Amino acid sequence: MIDRKEFVEELKLREGVRAAIKAVLNRRERAALLEQKNEEMLRVFIRDMLQEGTAVATTAKHNSTGINALEDLLKNTNVLSTIETGYKTLTTDKQQRDSYRNHILDAVQRSLAPEEERKLASDDIVDEEVDIEIGDNVPENNPAFIDVEEEEVEEEPDEREEFGLEGEDKTGRNRAFTDFKDIEKVILTAFDDLDNQNDIDLFTEYLIKNLSLYFDKFEAELDVNVEAPAAATDAVANMGSADTREDDDDVAPLELQEIAKLLDIDDIIENLL
Repeated sequence: MIDRKEFVEELKLREGVRAAIKAVLNRRERAALLEQKNEEMLRVFIRDMLQEGTAVATTAKHNSTGINALEDLLKNTNVLSTIETGYKTLTTDKQQRDSYRNHILDAVQRSLAPEEERKLASDDIVDEEVDIEIGDNVPENNPAFIDVEEEEVEEEPDEREEFGLEGEDKTGRNRAFTDFKDIEKVILTAFDDLDNQNDIDLFTEYLIKNLSLYFDKFEAELDVNVEAPAAATDAVANMGSADTREDDDDVAPLELQEIAKLLDIDDIIENLL
């Protein structure tokens, strides 16, 4: 039979052990939280450093203002995303995509023509002098005259027809017409900021070259005949066996003794003292 005094001492020892274990666990939890906080602060610091580095890297790094303006146009506007979406939606046949490509490149070239040529239509205002003969012998001048002739209504030209290139697919033309209206303004804004003729020439030349290269890239990405890697073909999803899942469910919770094995005995003794 267990002596009452020994029993009380054992209870005290158990309480002391539990308190020590709790203290150690709390200390480790605080240490883990502190480590997590420090890690988050480090991540924020590194992120800020990377962003600063990116900001520096995206500033002027070419010896031509025209090329810097072109890079900014391609990186920070909707030009590439717009033409990529438009190009990749034309999947019926390649003629549609070729037409889209040709119309976009042609429209860009025409838009970047010298300012005098671009504004020719709007700047040429012709003042016409109209001589009106007023006399008693002109019936149309009589207030009582009723004109029953129908006025001829001129049909407005189809903008897409004027935009189009002869012999090209009209579906590709129509999509190019729509998309070019979305990107023309940002292209001209970047272009009109340039005044140095060398910058203008480089901007124009390399914009056309880059757009052409991006169209090649978009076409390659549409290729559906690429063979899948052998590893992907032979791969079989491993969902785990039923026995494994049952074993996981049967894992018993750790007893007090098992927890004690995971703790540092020095920490326990220190808390007991």
